[in-house]
Amino acid sequence: MDSEQLLKLVQNSLEEMKARDMRTLDVRKLTSVTDYLVIVSGTSDRHVRSLAMRLVEAAKAAGQMPIGVEGQESAEWVLVDLGDVVAHVMQQRVRDFYKLEDLWAVGTAKGKNVAEAGH
Repeated sequence: MDSEQLLKLVQNSLEEMKARDMRTLDVRKLTSVTDYLVIVSGTSDRHVRSLAMRLVEAAKAAGQMPIGVEGQESAEWVLVDLGDVVAHVMQQRVRDFYKLEDLWAVGTAKGKNVAEAGH
């Protein structure tokens, strides 16, 4: 599965579970660690945990074993690392505090150089 197919799998899985405010960042020109970051919000710790668990299940069903899953215990911020795509599933207050989208825009004119992947 190439990175674009994996991205679609991640996006579809999160949409099915009613993730909120999905942002997809194409970071291929900014890092060699991953191709895409997908950032979504959940409405509660239970919703965040469910979103992450469903994503892991969908990835495994497609033959994509996660490299790592962090944060499931507290479910304030769960990171699902699928290699070419890294998903950040966050409660809104945590997302507002860390502002990941802004971190990837450091050194750019209000994020103009951070390409958003279409979805």
